[in-house]
Amino acid sequence: MIDIFVPVYNEGKNIKRLFDTIQEKVKYDFRIIIVYDSEEDNTVPVIKSIKADYPFEIQLERNHYGKGALNAFKTGVECAKSEYWVFTMADLADSIETINVMKGKIDEGYDIVCGSRYIKGGAVVGGSKLKRFLSKCSAWGMRIAAGVPVHDITNGFKMYKTSVLKSVTIESTHGFEVILEVFLKCYLNGAKITEVPAQWFDRTEGKSNFKMWNWIPHYLHWCFYTLKNKDRKS
Repeated sequence: MIDIFVPVYNEGKNIKRLFDTIQEKVKYDFRIIIVYDSEEDNTVPVIKSIKADYPFEIQLERNHYGKGALNAFKTGVECAKSEYWVFTMADLADSIETINVMKGKIDEGYDIVCGSRYIKGGAVVGGSKLKRFLSKCSAWGMRIAAGVPVHDITNGFKMYKTSVLKSVTIESTHGFEVILEVFLKCYLNGAKITEVPAQWFDRTEGKSNFKMWNWIPHYLHWCFYTLKNKDRKS
């Protein structure tokens, strides 16, 4: 069973399309964990009205810690109970069919499988060219300086063995940095990591809450943390 974790914020226009796409493209048993901040989120009534139409479990979970991406992520980790856990967004930015390939890699013995936009078969469609450049640079730097064995460290679209995911203590304080923190701490703990091609598509409905310049210092913090601790890698 795969736990598919999806944080939402006013994704009422996207959520049914997400459920339909997951049902069509994921060939393994799964359940979907939806984490929302408040009852005013327009995603909530849509899910409540359609969840009975689907044969899979949809767990609608209010954020355990308050508002924001960081707290949603922590809640999603707490709710994980299946062997596999994968993070994706409600706006269908990620190539959902890649989840099947990720599970296959974990079944081969890996602990984490990264969806990589920057290897053969991967792609970025739309979005900021500057953001893409900085993302590539960060992965290149961590490969060279710390030996992190992937080409895309900032993509949240990753599958974990749940036991490995839950082994990390989260210390992040500023939202999306948690994606990088958890991944790099797992790397330092000796997790066996690989990557598979993944596509990313800029959203067509709603507005992204990702503010690149706000998060860069926090991303850099975890890169320097990894460089400082790389010699202690398990």
